[in-house]
Amino acid sequence: MELRCNNIQCRKNLSSNSRACVTTCSHIFCVDCANQAFNSALVCPACETSLTESDDIVFTELNPSEDYKSSVLAGLRPELIMEIASRALSFWVYQTTQEACFQEMLYKSLDEKYTNLDRQVASIIREANQEIQTLREKMSSMQKEQELEKRRNHELGEQYAEKTRQFQKLQVLGEKDILGDF
Repeated sequence: MELRCNNIQCRKNLSSNSRACVTTCSHIFCVDCANQAFNSALVCPACETSLTESDDIVFTELNPSEDYKSSVLAGLRPELIMEIASRALSFWVYQTTQEACFQEMLYKSLDEKYTNLDRQVASIIREANQEIQTLREKMSSMQKEQELEKRRNHELGEQYAEKTRQFQKLQVLGEKDILGDF
């Protein structure tokens, strides 16, 4: 697991940084977030614990030199070294637990968003399918009406042709009558 800045708006991965700010309330911040937060107030931005003692806020090297590792605990009693190591391990356990909780919260949030989007998509698909069905029914109805209109048009065309033939016959008969009268 990689340490991340505990500022919820930042969440920067701290493994690539050489320095970070650690608090006695077991939070860690990137240098930028720490400077911004602790310049205005000595209150932890993650849990709002008051940090008024001199060692409550400490800037530390996350990738210390070999010389530092060799000398930092030198001369301390073994029980004090074990207490320091125990506190350091507790810090990591806390950070791991907090990261797991944060990831679970993100998962739940994303799951809820996915569920809502899934419902919206299903609703949109259902509405679109209903619209398609309605349009298909309208199209089918219009095709039937078009066929009826074609038939009526054809029948009217035939009636017109018949009337035209009858008119022509009458016209021919009328002309014969007129010519026959003379």
